Amino acid sequence: MVPPSVFASRQFTAVNVVTFCVYAALGGFFFLSAIQLQVVAGYSALGAGTALLPTTVLMLLFSARAGDLGRRIGPRIPLTVGPLVAAAGMLLMLRVGEGASYGSDVLPAVLVLGAGMVVLVAPLTANVLAAVDTGRAGLASGINNAAARAAGLLAVAALPLLAGMGPEAYRDAGEFAATFRRAMPMCAGLLVAGSVIAWSTVRAPGAPRPRPTCATHCGVSAPPLEPERGPRHT
Repeated sequence: MVPPSVFASRQFTAVNVVTFCVYAALGGFFFLSAIQLQVVAGYSALGAGTALLPTTVLMLLFSARAGDLGRRIGPRIPLTVGPLVAAAGMLLMLRVGEGASYGSDVLPAVLVLGAGMVVLVAPLTANVLAAVDTGRAGLASGINNAAARAAGLLAVAALPLLAGMGPEAYRDAGEFAATFRRAMPMCAGLLVAGSVIAWSTVRAPGAPRPRPTCATHCGVSAPPLEPERGPRHT
């Protein structure tokens, strides 16, 4: 179903590796943060989910502008800076513990994470599609989306084990808080790795600049599954 020749493009392969790093970090972050807010900070399940919504709101409001910016300056800078900003947001989440204030502890972390995602997502998708022939745009989008979703699933499965979380951590605020403090730097490290790969492999601003296919995208689990639209035939 996936011809190996599509990976002959160094650009396409590299951006999919960046995608894997970014969405593995996001998958681990949202999974563990929702539990941290409930088990340690005392939020309800609904409250924990709502507390993380500003990330999606920021992407809804500003993704179109970020896409235009990526088209003007090229994808290299957004794909390098975006993960670093998002990593800073994850590290800010370490301030969230027992009795944490939403306004001073949770919201700043979520806003910084959202800002990083705004800068990152549209150029990431555009660069994946620009790295292959137009006829393979749908295939490229599907591979990129699958890489993102697989990364998120693997992160949810592996990150708690890598952070040393025991079977009773979900019931023990102290134990889960310790796990969370170990896991967030791992998630941030994945984003830094993605940033380094993007800086090293993505085309420089002076190269041809692809127009973002999707101007507005608000998902945090995977890039948009939307190939570039060509001219309609009647």
